[in-house]
Amino acid sequence: MKKAVRGGTGDGKGIGALMTAVRAGRANAVPTLLELLDAAARAEALTQLKALRAEVRSWDWNRWEETARVRRALYVAGAGCHTGAAAAADWLGGRDLLGWRTEDGVLALRVLADRTAEWRADVAQRLAAKPAVAESGYGLIRALVETSGAAVPATDGYVIGWTRAVAGDKLLERLRMDPQTRVLIAHALSMQETPDLLTWSGTDGSATHWPTAVAALTREGVLDRAEVVDLCVARLLRGGRPRDLRFPMALLQLVPPDAEERRDRVADWIGMTADATSSVAGYAQKTLSGLALEGALPGGAFAEMTAGVLFRTEKKLLRTQLSLVNKVLTKNPELAAEVLPVVADAFGHEDSEVQERALQVVARHLKDVDERTCRELAEAAALLGPAHRTAAEAVFGDRLGEPERLPYEEILPPVPEPQFLPGPQGTVEELVEDLLVQRRSDSAMEYERALDGLVRHAHHDREALASQLQEAFADAYWQNASGIALHRDYDHFQNGPRGLDAVLATVLGKVKPERIEAGRNQPVPMTSCLHGAMEASHEIRIWEVAHLIGGGTLPLLLSTPTRHTGGIDPLELVRRLREYADAGLEPAPVDLGHALLRVRREDPSAGRAAEEAEALGTAAGARLALWLRSENPLAATVRFHPRKEKESGRWWLVDRILVETAKRPEFRKDFPRSFHWLAGGLLPHARRCYHWEQVPERWATLLPADRELLAACLLSSMASAVDGDSARDVTGPLTLLAEGEGQMGRAVALVLAFGLGCRDAEDRLRAVDALLVLAARGELDARQVGRDLAWLLAERSMKPNRLADSARTAAATGAYRTVWTMLSEALPPLLDAEQPMRGLGELLAIAADCVERCGATGKLAGLERHASARGTSQLVTQARRLRNALGQRNDRGTSETT
Repeated sequence: MKKAVRGGTGDGKGIGALMTAVRAGRANAVPTLLELLDAAARAEALTQLKALRAEVRSWDWNRWEETARVRRALYVAGAGCHTGAAAAADWLGGRDLLGWRTEDGVLALRVLADRTAEWRADVAQRLAAKPAVAESGYGLIRALVETSGAAVPATDGYVIGWTRAVAGDKLLERLRMDPQTRVLIAHALSMQETPDLLTWSGTDGSATHWPTAVAALTREGVLDRAEVVDLCVARLLRGGRPRDLRFPMALLQLVPPDAEERRDRVADWIGMTADATSSVAGYAQKTLSGLALEGALPGGAFAEMTAGVLFRTEKKLLRTQLSLVNKVLTKNPELAAEVLPVVADAFGHEDSEVQERALQVVARHLKDVDERTCRELAEAAALLGPAHRTAAEAVFGDRLGEPERLPYEEILPPVPEPQFLPGPQGTVEELVEDLLVQRRSDSAMEYERALDGLVRHAHHDREALASQLQEAFADAYWQNASGIALHRDYDHFQNGPRGLDAVLATVLGKVKPERIEAGRNQPVPMTSCLHGAMEASHEIRIWEVAHLIGGGTLPLLLSTPTRHTGGIDPLELVRRLREYADAGLEPAPVDLGHALLRVRREDPSAGRAAEEAEALGTAAGARLALWLRSENPLAATVRFHPRKEKESGRWWLVDRILVETAKRPEFRKDFPRSFHWLAGGLLPHARRCYHWEQVPERWATLLPADRELLAACLLSSMASAVDGDSARDVTGPLTLLAEGEGQMGRAVALVLAFGLGCRDAEDRLRAVDALLVLAARGELDARQVGRDLAWLLAERSMKPNRLADSARTAAATGAYRTVWTMLSEALPPLLDAEQPMRGLGELLAIAADCVERCGATGKLAGLERHASARGTSQLVTQARRLRNALGQRNDRGTSETT
């Protein structure tokens, strides 16, 4: 470190001047004042800077402007006073100081200029290793690297910061001139999550398009072509989300491997065809196809490739592969013995069309294999569905044995075991750790456990809790309003408590009492939608906790669930009420109301719990006993507007759903105002709802014992995911609904139907899981689900291919009878339609497969018209197959199917 300048001072006067400047927030003056201090004075100043930093953390939010200025000065002064590289990097990476990194990188660099090159290089590498710091502090880190001669820090955060710095219309020029480009492009291609700018960077060939620019550098020799190809192939082989593979895929197409590189990477291409995303697998399949037709792909490799592709579900890849097999075996019949057994594995494919194509390929090249292989192929033909039995007999003759006929058994998943929430956190440190995790999680149960932990620890030792929260949440927006607030009276919570933040801020005294009172007393307008009412009830509960946690009067929350569905075991709620009674405390009204809504009234222990609750001799105990004995469930009525066109265009499905809650006057009498909407006062007007794409898990846990009303509350969100293009991740609550309690009616059937037709594949998969769980519990009304599916399909709100995907997935688990029961109700209106909808043939194929598997018989209205039509379209072919499987006569029947 450079010594103090001659004539300067290292005494308390110089330190005092520095601290005065820092307290005044004069960051620009700090570098000059630091030059006047020697090493000892800087060490002494550092002690005072640390104390000031801790003091600033406790300042009231009304001092946000002053806080911002002081932290800016602290950032620079602390960097200049630290002598150790690790300590300096920790200071520069402090979460509470992080906001000033980009702006004050120049000032920080000035105060570090007198350190050795090795010291600055060490700091740069330490900062680059911290993702958030490296991303926002790219400018400072880059300057430290360049002035110290350090190695380029190839870290994810640094690469993200770099991509932002060089992006723009001059991208190619900047990349060409940057000596770090080769290292950072290589790291970008190895990242698990590709930087956004590399994924979305304009159209192909544009000045801002990263693949185009990197390809140009490769052609110019700035980047090594072989290395780029290696990196792209390796990244595609590792797999991941489609968005993360978009950059290496586009780059590989612009910098294609040559003939030798294609041959050298056969194993990589085969791996991609088996496991990669559809687009990547298609590229690898095309590459291998060229090698196979050139005769450059060994027979074993071709068989391995074929096995991997035929294991997939994408029809386009499967059809392409079977066509390729036919071409390759025609040119090289000696490969038939090695390849045809692999093709025969497709006899067991879930899609009957794939089975048929595989059988055709085997039939065409059966002459090229010996008798032993023929018999092996004939044995594999036992996997074919009944519809292909006749064709298989024509191919294999006497080699095909009699099919094994076993009684059908429906395969359903085991009924899920209840999952119990763990007990409260034992220490404040454990609670704080859970709170930090919960901020990044959407788990309703983690949320509930953290809220209960806050209440318990505030009751036990509020000061210790506040001390831990002050340190852990030093960078929270409600601690420091800089960059957010426009004036001193800014209210962070004017639009709601923002999860647990309002409670955390209340423990630290950061929330005005009038804000808490306003939140507690906010009304739930009877003009609100069901979602708005549920959200308002949740917010009022949080504000009640914020109000009571300040005085530490709540020993625990009554409403904390005991099960993952949100339910509370009755005896556990009695135990909590007993703890309140022993302490002489009255429950908080909203907390008790939430607990009553969550208590499991159908639990076998409910009767005993009612007796014990009544024996408590308290008003809360009496309310619980009465509620447990109530047999009047919450319910809802679902109605629909007829479809019509509006002046502005289509009237969306979500606009036409009307939900009315049952009349329950006791909610106005026995529950706080936040629950009065459950009395049946909300107006059934769906078009006021703006929550279509919001389905927090906590909504499902509010009504775990009343599934029909919960389902009604989810309808508009589900409808948006069916009828719209952007909604996704909306079916998560279906899992909790399927494992919950309460009556089942039209609303439950309808949300299941919506879930099966969602646009997003993951949403559909969760809906299938819920369907099967309900079937396993004996609670599924499959016929009602089918009738709702028929309505949605007939009015073109649901796409048939999405339902086909869901039905196929459910059937593949072994639930053929369940799926057929559902489809037997969904298909007749579609078959009777004057103009068959596109995709109906695929639904008939799934129905036929289910019937062949489960042995259902009978008639299906409208089927004969299509089965007796001329042609070989999928609709006609599968209609005939279904008719034959059902044993339906060649007359127009309308009787129901068994």
